[in-house]
Amino acid sequence: MKFVVDAQLPRRIGRDLAAAGHEVLHSLDLPRGNRAPDDAIAELADREGRVVAPEDSDFVTSFLLRGTPSKLLLISTGNITNDALSRLLAANLPALVSALSTHSFVELSASAMTIHA
Repeated sequence: MKFVVDAQLPRRIGRDLAAAGHEVLHSLDLPRGNRAPDDAIAELADREGRVVAPEDSDFVTSFLLRGTPSKLLLISTGNITNDALSRLLAANLPALVSALSTHSFVELSASAMTIHA
């Protein structure tokens, strides 16, 4: 699966996804880095068939109102350590990938995975 990880999430999450065999860009890899506007990230994701992985709800609003990005993995864990986030993602990654292969909007919180659409 192909991902673009938004600025609020650490680059480490991208490395974890890549180590699991996924193709990953972090917003830091984009020409404007972490200053890349959300609409440019969504456009890139849609053009390249990537799942946008943000931590904030801005992409959720865009997804619900405009249908872009077309695939969304919201990380809504709140304030947890990078180590805890990395472990949580690793523990749930197979289920997340499976859900994202057939659904457009999946959320991962500290305690659950929720399929929204």
